[in-house]
Amino acid sequence: MPATPHQGHVVVAPDKFKGTLEAAEAAARIAAGIRRAAPGTEVRELPVADGGEGTLAAALAAGFTRVATKVAGPTGLPVDAALAVRGTTAVVELAQASGLARLPGGRTAPLAAGSYGVGQLIGRAVAQGARRIVLGLGGSASTDGGAGMLQALGISLLDAEGAELPPGGAALRRLDRIGLGPSARTLDGVEVVVACDVDNPLLGPRGAAAVYGPQKGASGEDLVVLEEGLTRFADVVAATVGRDVREAPGAGAAGGVGFAALAVLGATMRPGIELLLDLLGFDEAVRGARLVVTGEGCLDAQTLHGKAPAGVAAAAARAGVRAAAVAGRVELSEREWRAAGFVAAYALSELGEQPGDGMTRAGELAEVAGERLAVAFLRR
Repeated sequence: MPATPHQGHVVVAPDKFKGTLEAAEAAARIAAGIRRAAPGTEVRELPVADGGEGTLAAALAAGFTRVATKVAGPTGLPVDAALAVRGTTAVVELAQASGLARLPGGRTAPLAAGSYGVGQLIGRAVAQGARRIVLGLGGSASTDGGAGMLQALGISLLDAEGAELPPGGAALRRLDRIGLGPSARTLDGVEVVVACDVDNPLLGPRGAAAVYGPQKGASGEDLVVLEEGLTRFADVVAATVGRDVREAPGAGAAGGVGFAALAVLGATMRPGIELLLDLLGFDEAVRGARLVVTGEGCLDAQTLHGKAPAGVAAAAARAGVRAAAVAGRVELSEREWRAAGFVAAYALSELGEQPGDGMTRAGELAEVAGERLAVAFLRR
């Protein structure tokens, strides 16, 4: 369990700086700068995530136990993955099994990639005794509507001849019926909570295929095929479970895994950073703090719509604590970042001496940012 904080401490709670620093490293570097410039200051490092990649690492840093396992990657080849467990709560990060980084050789498979490994991770969590599963979505390599995840949990997806569908979103066009037999009772009595930072529906111009398919290698023709498959999947799921959630905010997350979780697993959905802060014990950590420092790779317009730093700043404000930001780049105006709840925003790109230093010297410059924050806010 997190240690009880003392009066006047500092909480350093950044997300990852994509391409340069993992969240834990960013926290450690910023904290080192603070300690150097304000000796004796108690600094609590609490790396965070918004429900996507980095969610597992944040849980492990907060005291969860790592459980290693081997599951199917997005193309079916086995990959080494892990989940995090504490008591009866497990954290499953989709990207561990079905993320873009798990594609063999980085070669995309937009029509055939699937989410089977995600279901295997969930099954392993239940086998570990989990009664509450936090499912972090983000970084998906597939657009299969979560079909593979369901199949791994014993739910049959059958064509007109009664044969099980192969992996991938394209195959969903042949879906005839869904079998919810005894083998599909894996999650009875298990609460599934989806951590998600997007509000896309499953279908249409803002849906899983149209918005995210191109990032996964889908051509224009592929997008038509995937949309047809997801539409058929949504129709059959609605007829089977008696409710239609294709328009639900977040149904289109992670290639439609959000849809399957909501419709078939009975999951609830919460903003990723809000859920992760609860899970990591942020309210307890921030109580009595003098300052909260958060950050990410780029502080921009997306930050204001559910990304981790904005969520941290909002939570700090509720606790009556000032929040500052450190980022690789700051694209928001001062008016915008102040309106988002930050008293300061430091860009690594502006702390270096040469263009590109914010990337090549990110760790060193994060320490410099920590020093400047300490001078500005902690020597009073």
